[in-house]
Amino acid sequence: MNLITISLCMIVRNEENNIARCLDSVSDLVDEINIVDTGSTDRTKEVVSAYTDRIFDFEWIDDFAAARNFSFRHATKEYILWLDADDFLLDKDREAFRSLKATLNPFYDSVLMDYAVSRDAYGNTLLFTRRNRLVKRSQQFRWVYPVHEVLLVGGNLLISEIEITHGPNREKKDPKRNLKIIEKHSEPEHNIEDSRYHYYYANELMDTGQLEEAIVLYESFLLRDEAYFEDQVTACGYLAHCYRTKGEHKRELHYLFRTFEFDLPRADYCCRIGLWYQERQDYDKAVYWYETALRHEIPKHVFGLMNKSCWTWAPHVQLMICYGKLALLEKAYEHNLKALDYLKGDGNLLQNKKQLEEAMRMPINTRPDSSDGFGKKN
Repeated sequence: MNLITISLCMIVRNEENNIARCLDSVSDLVDEINIVDTGSTDRTKEVVSAYTDRIFDFEWIDDFAAARNFSFRHATKEYILWLDADDFLLDKDREAFRSLKATLNPFYDSVLMDYAVSRDAYGNTLLFTRRNRLVKRSQQFRWVYPVHEVLLVGGNLLISEIEITHGPNREKKDPKRNLKIIEKHSEPEHNIEDSRYHYYYANELMDTGQLEEAIVLYESFLLRDEAYFEDQVTACGYLAHCYRTKGEHKRELHYLFRTFEFDLPRADYCCRIGLWYQERQDYDKAVYWYETALRHEIPKHVFGLMNKSCWTWAPHVQLMICYGKLALLEKAYEHNLKALDYLKGDGNLLQNKKQLEEAMRMPINTRPDSSDGFGKKN
């Protein structure tokens, strides 16, 4: 099977401190690099010129989809890979990408890759989502929406194991940029015709601290029959966050449970429910929800933001704490060991292990009745 050919397409602006990291990680994996500059005033073009001469200017019109479609029009290879300047591939993902390029069946119109938005101190993925990253040019897939743009993809999809890592952005961004664009393209906030604008308008209001306004929009969004179920699940999670911030904890719990209305229970929401009960020292209920989290696998059909730790080590850490509070030290020890399987060498977990071993050697009637000395995990 012949190797596929790939055009990298990027839109950038004032990314002189980020873009070399991105291009260093991918330039030898693609056959063409197309950089669309939307108005840089720094050395971005100079940095990029070391990698490609295919640099194109696009007059910024507050429309990310238009800029991305412009970048796609300059692609000449069989497939298009899109990245942002603060994205890059780790070595393991570079090798996986190289293997994919050598073996990809042209039957596939799009390849999905995980997008690691953040990692823990050990390099494990925390927050992640999925994106259609590599798409067949002949299908002429198009981007829509001026902000929080979406690539409309159909046909035959392949879910890969490749991760794109979102790196720390060294450039200052306007925190209200997206909100300004949404307001420019939207109807008034209570009469937003498109459900996606409705949802993302609420997100931007929340992110800029306008919680009351965000709550109104989220709650009306959930009433829209045409809304995408994934956005509805996430809207419930954001409503729970808003009410938690406001100190309205019963409303927080209500919306955590309401995520189950739109999809099957997910580990991240089960963990948040567990934490709700744990904070109120209702450890039996907390244990139930953390144990429930462990029974769920990461869903393949989900494209929204997920917290991977809730499917791996986090429930074990919290179960260690809760079982310790219930004086069930053997169970606490068991979950501490399982957490160590993911976070090998973690100092806090190793200290917990030592203290639990010492406590379990004590006669049952003299054992501590809580985990006040355990449960350290920052």
